[in-house]
Amino acid sequence: MRLSEPDKVSTPEEAPHISTATKQTINRRHLLAATLGSRNVTDVDIREITLAPGQQSGRHLHPCAVVGYIASGNAHMQIEGSPVQTLPTGSAFYEPASVIITNFGNASETESMTFIAVYLLDGKQDLIQMM
Repeated sequence: MRLSEPDKVSTPEEAPHISTATKQTINRRHLLAATLGSRNVTDVDIREITLAPGQQSGRHLHPCAVVGYIASGNAHMQIEGSPVQTLPTGSAFYEPASVIITNFGNASETESMTFIAVYLLDGKQDLIQMM
């Protein structure tokens, strides 16, 4: 999956569908580029998930690819064999299908953390498998 590079549209000549009365700029900030390979995606399930202060997911995997966005707070994510990543508010992340996630959790001991998870499913699949 490849998201577009940041771009700006500000004139009717560049984007005739924008009203000349508004003359507003549309900014697109690049968040993530992930390669899904030849996986079949037939369904999408989007969840808003909130973790309490200090709450951790523990070791798990997803049978499907997961793309996510940290809506508030900070997360720690570790894919098995890789270093821990700190994901601040506004960060996007990718968890490959069938790869062990050593941990995904709230980096704060005092504030909750909310993220949006987009599960890219091939038919009816479980969203998560705890290890």
